[in-house]
Amino acid sequence: MKKLFRIKPAEELVKQAENSSLKKALKFRDLTSLGIAAIIGAGIFATVGEAAANGGPAVSLLFIFTAIACGFSALSYAQFASSIPISGSAYTYAYASFGELFAWIIGWDLILEYAIGNIAVAISWSDYFTSLLEGMGIHFPEYLAMDFHTAYVGFTKVSQKLADITPLDKLGYEAWINAPEIFGVKLIADIPAFTIVAIITIIILIGIQESKHASNFMVLFKLMILVMFIVVGFFYVNPENWSPFAPEGFSGVMKGVAAVFFAYIGFDAISTTAEEAENPQKDMPKAMIAALIITTVLYVLLTLVLTGMVPYKELNVGDPLAYALKKVNLLWLSGIIAFSALVAMTSVLLVFQLGQPRIWMSMSRDGLLPGIFSKIHPRYKTPYVSTIIAGIIVAVPTLFTSLSEMTELTSIGTLFAFALVNGGILLWDKTNLETKFKVPYFNSRYYLLPILLLIGIIAYFIIPEGYSLEWNMIIFIIFTAVVSVLAIVKEYSLFPVLGLLTTVYLMAQLDLSNWIRFLSWLVVGLVIYFSYGRKHSKLNKNVS
Repeated sequence: MKKLFRIKPAEELVKQAENSSLKKALKFRDLTSLGIAAIIGAGIFATVGEAAANGGPAVSLLFIFTAIACGFSALSYAQFASSIPISGSAYTYAYASFGELFAWIIGWDLILEYAIGNIAVAISWSDYFTSLLEGMGIHFPEYLAMDFHTAYVGFTKVSQKLADITPLDKLGYEAWINAPEIFGVKLIADIPAFTIVAIITIIILIGIQESKHASNFMVLFKLMILVMFIVVGFFYVNPENWSPFAPEGFSGVMKGVAAVFFAYIGFDAISTTAEEAENPQKDMPKAMIAALIITTVLYVLLTLVLTGMVPYKELNVGDPLAYALKKVNLLWLSGIIAFSALVAMTSVLLVFQLGQPRIWMSMSRDGLLPGIFSKIHPRYKTPYVSTIIAGIIVAVPTLFTSLSEMTELTSIGTLFAFALVNGGILLWDKTNLETKFKVPYFNSRYYLLPILLLIGIIAYFIIPEGYSLEWNMIIFIIFTAVVSVLAIVKEYSLFPVLGLLTTVYLMAQLDLSNWIRFLSWLVVGLVIYFSYGRKHSKLNKNVS
């Protein structure tokens, strides 16, 4: 049992970072740019429409709440990144605090998070790409830009003339009837999604310097476009569209949790590049917090303008920003938005594909994965084997999976990572290691209960439909009680405790099906750990 929870000494991690052969090319500006690149992507250009349709204009408050939850986690991430400037993100931090078993669990979870997240972004990128071509008068065959299952469902629903036929179903029908066949099998696959992942993988393989320049350019472009949307769209806002502000109450707003949090799934990607930062102990904390503040302000303003331009019920579409501009006859800006969405999603793909192989590299260096994953290219100074394999694992599924299957599974993985990082700060002995950034300490013994009481009072007034005591909320209440008692008795730091509670609360809002798929993935990971990782761990004295 002791081997399962053996902790990797922080001093060893720091020494490993100092001896890294990765190229150090990232400054504060570059790290902030990578954070913005990861956060502003498919979440705001695609899934925000679904969230607004469920919660109305009040979904802007959900962005603030989610940002606060991410803010608490950002402080914990920042302290870890400042103390242990090494690739691996939450995996490395868990290794230094919870021990090897939890490190493996979160590392395995991050593999899922980054892979599934990029599959979802690539599919959304493909949709925008084909729509942009269509607007230019170029028709891209539906059966080459869609997964097999979506096409089959669309064909079935249209053929049976069902009442709930959507525009996507009609596209699926067209794809099915036009697709060529080989031995009776329809040839249907999302080629644009596959292609963009392949291109991004090549860029990342070549080097961090090239990835940095590409990311900085794309971030600057999409920030300019989003500011343009906010400024121009403000003059087309109809205040009547903001009433009622929360038409479905608190429960309606919380239906958008998965969609809104999808906008923040790339937040921890900044920490995976720690070994390639010139001054990680100083720049990583500042970059994380700066990226979060900038993106949240943009999200809130943009959501208010969006729901003011168009009635919220009309926004459940794949391209809500372009749709809103068309509704107010700003067709010229609609085309620019469609193109900027491609740029935004491309930057997200780049950051995610940049982060995933570096987590694999860290796990491989610790012996939990085969050594081949930590090989560094002699010329490009990148983990080339991990980069190529990660590209294949993301690119191939984009051919036959759909966006709806990916989004919520990504959110639960990210939230789980955030929860462990916050918990890790509470458990980690920080007294023996110098750090340039620490989470501000406020004693939970004096502040936690008043804050929880205030939240309870506010919730009582903003939830007119009453408190829901379903299984998920019962578990959350029990969890909150246990954590609160421990925090008060042990005088834990307030912000990591609040970060832990808010992320677990957001996890509790997700459907049971997401939990089942998530836990199934973890079971597979545990089988691999006990059959390989535990035996080959570098901390295992039996391994030379």
